[in-house]
Amino acid sequence: MKTIVTHIFPDLDAVCAVWLLKRFDHEFEGAKVKFVPAGTTLDDKAVDSDPDVVHVDTGLGRFDHHDSNARTCAADLVFNYLKSEKNITLKYQSALERLIDLVIQIDHFEDFFWNDAAADIYDLSLHHLLDHLKMSGRLNDRELVAQGELLLEAVLYGLHQKDLAEKEIRSGIEFISPWGKSLGTETKMSRVSKLGQKMGFALIVRKEPGTGFVSVKCQPKKSLDLTAAYQALKQADPKADWFFHPSRHIILNGSRHNQKVKASSLNLKELVDLLKGVDFLNAGGG
Repeated sequence: MKTIVTHIFPDLDAVCAVWLLKRFDHEFEGAKVKFVPAGTTLDDKAVDSDPDVVHVDTGLGRFDHHDSNARTCAADLVFNYLKSEKNITLKYQSALERLIDLVIQIDHFEDFFWNDAAADIYDLSLHHLLDHLKMSGRLNDRELVAQGELLLEAVLYGLHQKDLAEKEIRSGIEFISPWGKSLGTETKMSRVSKLGQKMGFALIVRKEPGTGFVSVKCQPKKSLDLTAAYQALKQADPKADWFFHPSRHIILNGSRHNQKVKASSLNLKELVDLLKGVDFLNAGGG
């Protein structure tokens, strides 16, 4: 059985390096994880001398970066090794590259340069959560790694979904509506709506293939109001079920929360053309 060795009180870099090996190298599935004081090796043996024992983020071996000033980290070294061994499929490569870049930033304290770096929101970030669990004594080293592996799996899923959503946004129909720069897209990915708004689209109209459901959402700014869009949609397709959110920023025609509705018969082009033509004076301030 393979053994992965890292330092006691593991940080995000160490946890990520362990997870990468166990997740993407079949030889390390179910590997034991052991802990040593930072900088040392298991049983004080020469690093990388046993093919069944791999050190990460300690021991100054092939997966430790502490003898270099290069912008890298243990997780980055493991990731590059896994790529060279062709253990990373194209499905996950882009998401992992994004993840590894974040780990490098955090390991080199480049998060110091993030916008409003001391803001409370960052205390919900993975590296802070692991540090808080570690410092609070709620988890031992082995439990911390196990928790980190689960959370990293969630991050990988999220970044992969973000990759897919960005592709959907790039292939969508850009247009100008009374609310500003807008996007029409035909996709099942509900994440496109929020991500698109964050990327600068004032309004997103999404037609879901298969179900025919429609969502129209705008940025949550007080100056934006979808009342006129709601009225136009009801007039254009009165047989469909339309829900207008009290925020006046969301119009729904079916969703994963309520599929017992009559879907809209309007196709994406018809929806885009309709929203383009909504009376600007009734569009809530554009």
